[in-house]
Amino acid sequence: MKVLLSGRSHRSNVTTKRPTPMDASILVVGSDEFQTTLLERLRYIAACTVEVTSSPKEVLPLIQAEQPDVLILQASQVGSLDLCRQIKQQTSLAWIYCILIAEQPQNAIEEILPGWNWELGFRAAALEGGADAYMWLLPNHGKGDMSWEAGLTLQNHLLQAQIQTGIGRVQIYRNLMRTNDVLSAIALADPLTELNNRRALDWELPRQIQNARVRDVPLSLLMLDIDYFKSINDNYGHPVGDRVLQLFSARLRHNLRFQDTPFRYGGEEFAIVLSNTNGQEAQQVAQRLNRAIGNQCFTVDNNRALNITASIGIASLQPDDDANGVSLLNRADQNLLRAKSNGRNRVICEANQPSDETPS
Repeated sequence: MKVLLSGRSHRSNVTTKRPTPMDASILVVGSDEFQTTLLERLRYIAACTVEVTSSPKEVLPLIQAEQPDVLILQASQVGSLDLCRQIKQQTSLAWIYCILIAEQPQNAIEEILPGWNWELGFRAAALEGGADAYMWLLPNHGKGDMSWEAGLTLQNHLLQAQIQTGIGRVQIYRNLMRTNDVLSAIALADPLTELNNRRALDWELPRQIQNARVRDVPLSLLMLDIDYFKSINDNYGHPVGDRVLQLFSARLRHNLRFQDTPFRYGGEEFAIVLSNTNGQEAQQVAQRLNRAIGNQCFTVDNNRALNITASIGIASLQPDDDANGVSLLNRADQNLLRAKSNGRNRVICEANQPSDETPS
Protein backbone atom coordinates (compact mmCIF):
# COMPACT_ATOMS: atom_id res chain seq x y z
CA MET A 1 0.00 0.00 0.00
CA LYS A 2 1.28 3.46 -0.89
CA VAL A 3 0.11 6.74 0.58
CA LEU A 4 1.21 10.32 0.00
CA LEU A 5 1.87 12.18 3.22
CA SER A 6 2.46 15.86 3.95
CA GLY A 7 1.88 18.30 6.79
CA ARG A 8 3.20 19.67 10.11
CA SER A 9 4.88 17.97 13.01
CA HIS A 10 2.47 16.31 15.43
CA ARG A 11 1.46 18.42 18.46
CA SER A 12 4.55 20.63 18.22
CA ASN A 13 3.19 22.62 15.26
CA VAL A 14 6.78 23.17 14.10
CA THR A 15 7.32 22.77 10.37
CA THR A 16 10.46 21.06 9.17
CA LYS A 17 13.38 23.44 8.67
CA ARG A 18 14.49 21.39 5.68
CA PRO A 19 11.34 20.21 3.86
CA THR A 20 11.37 16.63 2.74
CA PRO A 21 11.16 16.46 -1.08
CA MET A 22 7.97 14.96 -2.47
CA ASP A 23 9.87 12.32 -4.43
CA ALA A 24 11.39 10.85 -1.27
CA SER A 25 10.13 7.39 -0.36
CA ILE A 26 9.78 5.50 2.92
CA LEU A 27 9.06 1.80 3.37
CA VAL A 28 7.57 0.77 6.73
CA VAL A 29 7.88 -2.91 7.70
CA GLY A 30 5.94 -4.11 10.72
CA SER A 31 2.69 -5.40 12.13
CA ASP A 32 -0.65 -3.78 11.29
CA GLU A 33 -0.64 -1.97 14.64
CA PHE A 34 2.91 -0.73 14.07
CA GLN A 35 2.01 0.47 10.59
CA THR A 36 -1.01 2.36 11.94
CA THR A 37 1.10 4.05 14.61
CA LEU A 38 3.81 5.05 12.14
CA LEU A 39 1.40 6.24 9.45
CA GLU A 40 -0.38 8.49 11.92
CA ARG A 41 2.97 9.87 13.09
CA LEU A 42 4.42 10.29 9.60
CA ARG A 43 1.30 12.02 8.37
CA TYR A 44 2.24 15.07 10.41
CA ILE A 45 6.00 15.15 10.10
CA ALA A 46 6.90 14.15 6.57
CA ALA A 47 6.12 14.97 2.97
CA CYS A 48 6.85 11.84 1.01
CA THR A 49 5.55 8.58 -0.43
CA VAL A 50 5.13 5.86 2.19
CA GLU A 51 4.67 2.17 1.46
CA VAL A 52 3.87 -0.42 4.14
CA THR A 53 4.30 -4.17 4.34
CA SER A 54 4.22 -6.70 7.14
CA SER A 55 6.80 -9.47 6.68
CA PRO A 56 10.58 -8.86 6.85
CA LYS A 57 11.19 -12.27 5.27
CA GLU A 58 9.34 -11.30 2.08
CA VAL A 59 10.33 -7.65 1.82
CA LEU A 60 13.82 -7.91 0.24
CA PRO A 61 12.52 -8.36 -3.34
CA LEU A 62 10.28 -5.32 -2.80
CA ILE A 63 13.26 -3.30 -1.55
CA GLN A 64 15.34 -4.35 -4.53
CA ALA A 65 12.55 -3.30 -6.90
CA GLU A 66 11.42 -0.08 -5.21
CA GLN A 67 14.73 1.02 -3.60
CA PRO A 68 13.19 3.33 -0.97
CA ASP A 69 15.21 6.19 0.52
CA VAL A 70 14.37 5.24 4.11
CA LEU A 71 13.44 1.86 5.56
CA ILE A 72 11.65 1.82 8.94
CA LEU A 73 11.59 -1.57 10.65
CA GLN A 74 9.69 -2.79 13.70
CA ALA A 75 12.45 -3.97 16.04
CA SER A 76 10.34 -6.62 17.73
CA GLN A 77 9.56 -8.45 14.49
CA VAL A 78 11.61 -11.57 13.87
CA GLY A 79 14.00 -11.01 10.98
CA SER A 80 14.13 -7.20 11.13
CA LEU A 81 17.76 -6.96 12.20
CA ASP A 82 18.75 -9.70 9.77
CA LEU A 83 17.06 -7.71 7.00
CA CYS A 84 19.25 -4.71 7.94
CA ARG A 85 22.34 -6.88 7.62
CA GLN A 86 21.29 -8.21 4.23
CA ILE A 87 20.70 -4.71 2.88
CA LYS A 88 24.00 -3.33 4.15
CA GLN A 89 25.88 -6.29 2.67
CA GLN A 90 24.63 -5.50 -0.84
CA THR A 91 26.46 -2.67 -2.58
CA SER A 92 23.41 -1.82 -4.66
CA LEU A 93 21.26 -1.34 -1.52
CA ALA A 94 23.71 -0.34 1.24
CA TRP A 95 22.92 3.38 0.78
CA ILE A 96 19.30 2.89 2.01
CA TYR A 97 18.88 4.52 5.43
CA CYS A 98 17.58 1.92 7.91
CA ILE A 99 15.78 2.99 11.08
CA LEU A 100 14.97 0.31 13.64
CA ILE A 101 12.09 1.29 15.96
CA ALA A 102 11.07 -0.40 19.22
CA GLU A 103 7.52 0.45 20.24
CA GLN A 104 7.87 -0.78 23.87
CA PRO A 105 8.88 1.91 26.42
CA GLN A 106 12.16 1.26 28.21
CA ASN A 107 10.76 1.30 31.77
CA ALA A 108 8.36 -1.57 30.97
CA ILE A 109 11.26 -3.78 29.84
CA GLU A 110 13.47 -2.85 32.78
CA GLU A 111 10.94 -4.51 35.08
CA ILE A 112 12.23 -7.82 33.68
CA LEU A 113 15.83 -7.13 34.69
CA PRO A 114 16.08 -4.02 36.91
CA GLY A 115 19.23 -1.93 36.58
CA TRP A 116 20.06 -3.03 33.05
CA ASN A 117 20.07 -0.24 30.42
CA TRP A 118 18.01 -2.01 27.81
CA GLU A 119 17.86 0.99 25.49
CA LEU A 120 21.63 1.25 25.16
CA GLY A 121 21.95 -2.51 24.79
CA PHE A 122 19.38 -2.72 22.03
CA ARG A 123 20.74 0.36 20.28
CA ALA A 124 24.27 -1.10 20.26
CA ALA A 125 22.97 -4.40 18.85
CA ALA A 126 20.98 -2.56 16.19
CA LEU A 127 23.89 -0.41 15.05
CA GLU A 128 26.25 -3.37 15.03
CA GLY A 129 23.71 -5.23 12.93
CA GLY A 130 23.71 -2.53 10.25
CA ALA A 131 20.89 -0.19 11.26
CA ASP A 132 21.68 3.49 10.73
CA ALA A 133 19.48 4.60 13.64
CA TYR A 134 17.54 3.09 16.53
CA MET A 135 14.85 4.67 18.66
CA TRP A 136 11.95 3.97 21.00
CA LEU A 137 8.45 5.02 20.10
CA LEU A 138 5.69 5.97 22.53
CA PRO A 139 2.13 5.03 21.54
CA ASN A 140 0.17 7.79 19.81
CA HIS A 141 -2.49 7.78 22.54
CA GLY A 142 -1.73 7.83 26.26
CA LYS A 143 -3.04 9.32 29.49
CA GLY A 144 -2.61 12.85 28.22
CA ASP A 145 -0.49 14.03 31.17
CA MET A 146 2.19 16.65 30.58
CA SER A 147 5.14 14.25 30.78
CA TRP A 148 3.60 11.95 28.17
CA GLU A 149 2.80 14.92 25.92
CA ALA A 150 6.37 16.23 26.26
CA GLY A 151 7.84 12.79 25.54
CA LEU A 152 5.65 12.34 22.48
CA THR A 153 6.66 15.76 21.15
CA LEU A 154 10.34 14.99 21.62
CA GLN A 155 9.99 11.62 19.92
CA ASN A 156 8.20 13.24 16.99
CA HIS A 157 11.10 15.63 16.64
CA LEU A 158 13.58 12.75 16.82
CA LEU A 159 11.71 10.69 14.23
CA GLN A 160 11.49 13.71 11.96
CA ALA A 161 15.22 14.36 12.37
CA GLN A 162 16.10 10.74 11.65
CA ILE A 163 14.01 10.70 8.48
CA GLN A 164 15.46 14.00 7.28
CA THR A 165 18.97 12.78 8.01
CA GLY A 166 18.32 9.59 6.08
CA ILE A 167 16.81 11.32 3.07
CA GLY A 168 19.61 13.89 3.12
CA ARG A 169 22.24 11.15 3.00
CA VAL A 170 20.41 9.35 0.24
CA GLN A 171 20.15 12.56 -1.78
CA ILE A 172 23.91 13.07 -1.43
CA TYR A 173 24.45 9.50 -2.63
CA ARG A 174 22.08 9.89 -5.59
CA ASN A 175 23.67 13.21 -6.60
CA LEU A 176 27.10 11.59 -6.40
CA MET A 177 25.91 8.71 -8.57
CA ARG A 178 24.49 11.13 -11.13
CA THR A 179 27.79 13.01 -11.16
CA ASN A 180 29.67 9.73 -11.57
CA ASP A 181 27.35 8.74 -14.41
CA VAL A 182 28.07 12.03 -16.19
CA LEU A 183 31.81 11.66 -15.66
CA SER A 184 31.69 8.05 -16.84
CA ALA A 185 29.74 9.08 -19.94
CA ILE A 186 32.33 11.76 -20.67
CA ALA A 187 35.20 9.32 -20.14
CA LEU A 188 33.61 6.70 -22.42
CA ALA A 189 32.46 9.02 -25.22
CA ASP A 190 34.35 10.35 -28.22
CA PRO A 191 33.56 14.08 -28.29
CA LEU A 192 34.02 14.46 -32.06
CA THR A 193 31.80 11.64 -33.32
CA GLU A 194 29.59 11.18 -30.22
CA LEU A 195 30.21 7.45 -30.43
CA ASN A 196 31.58 5.35 -27.59
CA ASN A 197 35.37 5.36 -27.54
CA ARG A 198 38.01 2.63 -27.29
CA ARG A 199 37.90 2.69 -23.49
CA ALA A 200 34.18 1.95 -23.70
CA LEU A 201 34.88 -0.96 -26.05
CA ASP A 202 37.46 -2.36 -23.62
CA TRP A 203 34.71 -2.36 -20.98
CA GLU A 204 31.79 -3.49 -23.16
CA LEU A 205 33.36 -6.29 -25.20
CA PRO A 206 34.14 -8.58 -22.20
CA ARG A 207 30.59 -8.02 -20.97
CA GLN A 208 29.17 -8.94 -24.37
CA ILE A 209 31.36 -12.05 -24.56
CA GLN A 210 30.26 -13.24 -21.13
CA ASN A 211 26.61 -12.60 -22.00
CA ALA A 212 26.95 -14.51 -25.29
CA ARG A 213 28.49 -17.51 -23.55
CA VAL A 214 25.99 -17.56 -20.71
CA ARG A 215 23.06 -17.35 -23.12
CA ASP A 216 24.76 -19.60 -25.71
CA VAL A 217 24.21 -17.12 -28.55
CA PRO A 218 26.63 -15.96 -31.27
CA LEU A 219 28.60 -12.71 -31.21
CA SER A 220 30.47 -10.98 -34.02
CA LEU A 221 32.72 -7.96 -34.39
CA LEU A 222 33.36 -5.60 -37.31
CA MET A 223 36.46 -3.47 -37.70
CA LEU A 224 36.11 -0.61 -40.22
CA ASP A 225 38.64 1.81 -41.64
CA ILE A 226 37.94 4.81 -43.87
CA ASP A 227 39.91 4.33 -47.07
CA TYR A 228 42.58 6.91 -47.94
CA PHE A 229 41.61 9.11 -45.01
CA LYS A 230 45.10 10.60 -44.75
CA SER A 231 44.74 12.08 -48.23
CA ILE A 232 41.53 13.85 -47.11
CA ASN A 233 43.42 15.58 -44.32
CA ASP A 234 46.36 16.33 -46.60
CA ASN A 235 44.26 17.72 -49.47
CA TYR A 236 41.44 19.49 -47.62
CA GLY A 237 42.73 20.05 -44.08
CA HIS A 238 41.88 18.55 -40.72
CA PRO A 239 38.56 20.44 -40.26
CA VAL A 240 37.24 18.68 -43.37
CA GLY A 241 38.65 15.39 -42.06
CA ASP A 242 36.86 15.93 -38.76
CA ARG A 243 33.61 16.63 -40.59
CA VAL A 244 34.01 13.42 -42.61
CA LEU A 245 34.44 11.47 -39.35
CA GLN A 246 31.25 13.01 -37.99
CA LEU A 247 29.26 12.25 -41.14
CA PHE A 248 30.71 8.75 -41.33
CA SER A 249 29.72 8.05 -37.70
CA ALA A 250 26.20 9.34 -38.30
CA ARG A 251 25.82 7.10 -41.33
CA LEU A 252 26.97 4.12 -39.31
CA ARG A 253 24.39 4.81 -36.60
CA HIS A 254 21.58 5.20 -39.12
CA ASN A 255 22.36 1.90 -40.84
CA LEU A 256 22.83 -0.37 -37.82
CA ARG A 257 20.34 -2.62 -36.11
CA PHE A 258 19.07 -1.98 -32.59
CA GLN A 259 21.42 -4.55 -31.03
CA ASP A 260 24.56 -3.28 -32.82
CA THR A 261 26.94 -1.00 -30.87
CA PRO A 262 29.46 1.21 -32.73
CA PHE A 263 32.71 2.56 -31.27
CA ARG A 264 35.38 4.92 -32.53
CA TYR A 265 38.42 2.72 -32.07
CA GLY A 266 40.93 5.41 -32.92
CA GLY A 267 41.67 7.84 -35.77
CA GLU A 268 39.63 6.76 -38.79
CA GLU A 269 39.12 3.21 -37.46
CA PHE A 270 35.81 2.02 -36.00
CA ALA A 271 34.55 -1.14 -34.29
CA ILE A 272 31.00 -2.48 -34.15
CA VAL A 273 29.86 -5.19 -31.73
CA LEU A 274 27.09 -7.30 -33.27
CA SER A 275 25.12 -9.01 -30.49
CA ASN A 276 23.38 -12.34 -31.20
CA THR A 277 24.90 -12.39 -34.70
CA ASN A 278 26.74 -15.24 -36.40
CA GLY A 279 29.39 -14.90 -39.09
CA GLN A 280 27.02 -15.10 -42.04
CA GLU A 281 24.69 -12.49 -40.57
CA ALA A 282 27.67 -10.29 -39.73
CA GLN A 283 28.76 -10.44 -43.36
CA GLN A 284 25.31 -9.24 -44.45
CA VAL A 285 25.47 -6.34 -42.00
CA ALA A 286 28.98 -5.44 -43.15
CA GLN A 287 28.07 -5.50 -46.84
CA ARG A 288 25.04 -3.32 -46.19
CA LEU A 289 27.25 -0.81 -44.35
CA ASN A 290 29.82 -0.93 -47.15
CA ARG A 291 27.14 -0.02 -49.69
CA ALA A 292 25.60 2.66 -47.47
CA ILE A 293 29.00 4.32 -47.12
CA GLY A 294 30.22 4.03 -50.70
CA ASN A 295 27.05 4.56 -52.74
CA GLN A 296 26.30 8.10 -51.56
CA CYS A 297 28.64 11.08 -51.38
CA PHE A 298 29.43 12.78 -48.08
CA THR A 299 28.36 16.42 -48.29
CA VAL A 300 30.97 18.17 -46.16
CA ASP A 301 29.69 21.69 -46.89
CA ASN A 302 27.79 23.60 -49.55
CA ASN A 303 30.78 23.53 -51.90
CA ARG A 304 32.21 20.08 -51.30
CA ALA A 305 30.95 16.49 -51.55
CA LEU A 306 33.41 13.62 -51.20
CA ASN A 307 33.27 10.00 -52.28
CA ILE A 308 34.18 7.89 -49.26
CA THR A 309 34.62 4.12 -49.02
CA ALA A 310 35.50 1.81 -46.15
CA SER A 311 37.27 -1.50 -45.67
CA ILE A 312 35.71 -3.94 -43.21
CA GLY A 313 37.02 -7.00 -41.39
CA ILE A 314 34.79 -9.50 -39.60
CA ALA A 315 35.41 -11.95 -36.75
CA SER A 316 32.97 -14.13 -34.80
CA LEU A 317 33.36 -15.39 -31.25
CA GLN A 318 34.96 -18.84 -30.97
CA PRO A 319 35.05 -21.19 -27.95
CA ASP A 320 38.80 -20.67 -27.48
CA ASP A 321 38.64 -16.85 -27.58
CA ASP A 322 39.75 -15.16 -24.38
CA ALA A 323 37.19 -13.51 -22.09
CA ASN A 324 38.51 -9.99 -22.71
CA GLY A 325 38.07 -10.15 -26.46
CA VAL A 326 41.73 -9.64 -27.38
CA SER A 327 41.85 -12.59 -29.80
CA LEU A 328 38.48 -11.62 -31.29
CA LEU A 329 39.70 -8.07 -31.90
CA ASN A 330 42.95 -9.31 -33.40
CA ARG A 331 41.18 -11.55 -35.91
CA ALA A 332 38.81 -8.77 -36.97
CA ASP A 333 41.77 -6.43 -37.33
CA GLN A 334 43.71 -8.97 -39.40
CA ASN A 335 40.73 -9.33 -41.73
CA LEU A 336 40.53 -5.55 -41.97
CA LEU A 337 44.21 -5.46 -43.00
CA ARG A 338 43.45 -8.11 -45.63
CA ALA A 339 40.60 -5.98 -46.98
CA LYS A 340 42.91 -2.97 -47.27
CA SER A 341 45.77 -4.90 -48.85
CA ASN A 342 43.40 -6.53 -51.37
CA GLY A 343 42.31 -3.19 -52.81
CA ARG A 344 40.12 -1.56 -50.09
CA ASN A 345 36.36 -0.90 -50.28
CA ARG A 346 35.54 -4.51 -49.48
CA VAL A 347 34.46 -6.91 -46.72
CA ILE A 348 36.70 -9.77 -45.53
CA CYS A 349 35.23 -12.52 -43.34
CA GLU A 350 36.61 -15.29 -41.14
CA ALA A 351 38.53 -18.02 -42.93
CA ASN A 352 35.74 -20.52 -42.16
CA GLN A 353 33.04 -18.23 -43.59
CA PRO A 354 32.26 -17.57 -47.27
CA SER A 355 34.33 -14.51 -48.17
CA ASP A 356 33.41 -11.74 -50.56
CA GLU A 357 36.73 -10.12 -51.45
CA THR A 358 35.34 -8.11 -54.31
CA PRO A 359 34.15 -4.51 -53.83
CA SER A 360 30.56 -4.52 -52.55
